Amino acid sequence: MATKIRLQRHGRKNYAFYPIVIADSRAPRDGRFIERIGSYNPNTNPATITLNFERALYWVNVGAQPTDTVRTILSNEGVLLMKHLQGGVKKGAFDEAEAQRRFDDWKAKKVAKVAAFKSSMADNSQKAAAARLEEEQAKNKAKAELVAKKKAELAAAKAEAEAAAQAAEEAPAAEEAAAE
Repeated sequence: MATKIRLQRHGRKNYAFYPIVIADSRAPRDGRFIERIGSYNPNTNPATITLNFERALYWVNVGAQPTDTVRTILSNEGVLLMKHLQGGVKKGAFDEAEAQRRFDDWKAKKVAKVAAFKSSMADNSQKAAAARLEEEQAKNKAKAELVAKKKAELAAAKAEAEAAAQAAEEAPAAEEAAAE
């Protein structure tokens, strides 16, 4: 029986997530499977991957063929590196402790890289939010100045109209006083 490590599609339209399963190569994509070893959710940033490392390594060692996407996932999680290191141990190139040390070093670098990416994403979003706030405050300030200028013009026009009306009232009163 030819086994494959592949993704099953679950979820709704435009929002899929994928269980990682071991299945017979003749079985339908979302059909019968032998074992579920993890999941892949591309909807988060960065994508969320949960994987049973030991079971994935076991299935790769017994000859299960991963699909292209799953091969990338297994490579990113270190399953294929561990298989490669175990091959070196079998050939006698180095011992099990050295293989584990190399894997741990690689994993630490990988975790640091992901943490740096997440922190840079958080920093970028905070900077973008601050820039949007400054831009909005500048627009609000400009609009407030325009409104204040317009109100001052209206107040000046109203004062001028009142002064003209006052002058118009005083002129007939002055003429009457002069006539008397």
